[in-house]
Formats: sequence, C-alpha cells, structure tokens
Amino acid sequence: MKIAVLGAGAWGTALASRLAQNPDHRVCLWARSPTVVESILRDRRNPQYLPALDLSPALRASAQLGDALTDCEVIILAAPVAATETLLRELPAHSRAPVISLAKGFVADAVEVRLLPTVLRAYGKTHSVETGLLSGPSFAGETARGLPLALVCAMDDRARATELAHALRDPAMRIYPSDDVIGVSLCGALKNIFAIAAGISDGLALGANARAALVTRGLAELRRLVDACGGNPDTVSGLAGVGDVLLTTTGDASRNRQVGLQLAAGKTLDEILQSLGHVAEGVYAARHANALADAHGVELPISRAVASLLAGETTPQAAIHALMTRKPKAEF
Repeated sequence: MKIAVLGAGAWGTALASRLAQNPDHRVCLWARSPTVVESILRDRRNPQYLPALDLSPALRASAQLGDALTDCEVIILAAPVAATETLLRELPAHSRAPVISLAKGFVADAVEVRLLPTVLRAYGKTHSVETGLLSGPSFAGETARGLPLALVCAMDDRARATELAHALRDPAMRIYPSDDVIGVSLCGALKNIFAIAAGISDGLALGANARAALVTRGLAELRRLVDACGGNPDTVSGLAGVGDVLLTTTGDASRNRQVGLQLAAGKTLDEILQSLGHVAEGVYAARHANALADAHGVELPISRAVASLLAGETTPQAAIHALMTRKPKAEF
C-alpha cells in the first residue's frame, strides 16, 4: 500500500517510520522544510522532533506535496489540528484516497468551535473521499522504536475502518476499528486537558490518590460531553478514552503533562510553551471544550478550572482548592 504521511512532527515522523518497516507498504513522509527532508534522507533522523531516533531505511521523504501524494492509497494527516483545514485545501482535487487524521483537538475560530470530524466530513462530502481518525495511547518515541501499542481507527463506515485497521497494523501494533468518530475525537481533545490537570496535581505533590481522583472525574466529564455531542459514551472506556488519558496523565513524555508540572513550579505559560518547542494541544482545547460544553449544557468543572488557570485568572493552588470544595453530588 502506498501511504502518504503529511506532517513531519514527532508523531507523524514516528508513525511514518513504523509503517515503512512493513514491506507491504511504500511510505512517503512530507515536510514543508527541505532541511528536515534532507536530514531524514541523509542521516535517517528528524533533527527537530526525533533527533535521537534512527528512522526506517525504507522511509521516503519529500518537501513536494505532489510527489508525496503520487499514486497514494491512503493519506494520513499528521499536522496539528489548527493546520488541518489549510492542509486539506492543499490536497489535489482529483485525489480519491481516504484521509485519516492523527490530530487531537478542536477546530476553532472567532465565530465557532467545531469538532474535527465535522471538518473532515465536509471535505469528504465535497471531494467524494472517505475520512476518519487514528487515535489512542501512543508516545512517538516508543512508536518509532517498534514497541507494542494499540490504536483505534474511526470512520463513519465501520467496514472501511476495519479494512484500514487490518492494512495498517503490524505484529506489535494492533488497530481496532470504530464507527464513533465523534467520541474518538472528543476523547483525543479532552485527554490533553486532563494531562495538564494531572501535571499540576503532581507538581504540587498532592499524591497518587489526588491524581487518581482527578483522572476518574475527568473521565466522567468526558463521558457527559461525548453523550451530549452524539458520540458513543462506551468509547470513553476504550483506547481513545481511558487508554490515552492514562498515558498522558501519568507519562512524563506527555507535553501537556509537562505544561501542568511547570505551571505548578511557578513558570508562566509563555515560558513553558517557548521551552517545549512542540504544540501542547490541551492549552487551546481547554477553552474550546468549555465553549462546546456551554452550547450543550454540560458541566466540565476540571476543564473549566484548567482553562481559568491557563487564562491567568487563578493559581494552581486555588484551582485545586476550588475543585475539592465543590458541593458534593452523587457520583453517577
């Protein structure tokens, strides 16, 4: 299968290298930077995002979008969620390859907040192309090294999702099909918010009990929002939900968890984002999740507390105190 991976960030590079190790695939990674492409081809390294990892010798790379897309059978969008619409507009009008996005977050502007599937479906309808998401607990470094992982491929057509899941998997990478693109998308967006919250809790040395409570109540928020938006609440119990939440709230390779840890240490948000050098989607998702929750009449206390903190309206200590002193309610 000829696969084009568009976007040479850490996750796009890692997945492209992983897929290229399968002799049944021909994979081309597209990057806007000719310098990055040159390094990948010459040194088998992505100097900006995965500098310490050797990439598959079979991985091709190109700075020419047309070259990467020639005869491709699957297009994987590995750009940040904010760049998704721009990248979709750059795809050739004649392409009929299914488009699968790796992005996690919301598409938002000054007017509205949209779910990523809404944007993908609009493109798919206009161009007669199938679209979907590939999500789940997956740190880039471990993926590139070939370590075991499991993902979920979500498309409106479950049969098509099953076909792609089977085609993309390898002996150490299981991919499960789903037709709940709404639920998978919301899980991918909100888990980053909970990772920031968990980082704050751990950064304040509040203990494992507090983190467990925070994560559990975060999952309850997520389930409410998925249900309100028309997704399947059971998706929250799967890889895109519990799986990704567990990874990003406890693993120090999580950029969003690092944001929380550094906020608790007293650093400003600007300082943190500058030092990361990568996109931390939870910073933007917190505000957008609350706008979406307001539109659906859903209560998201953890997400709202994180948004307030990121906006400079409260401190980490005050945010945690406000959550812990809320009026008690039934758990379910």
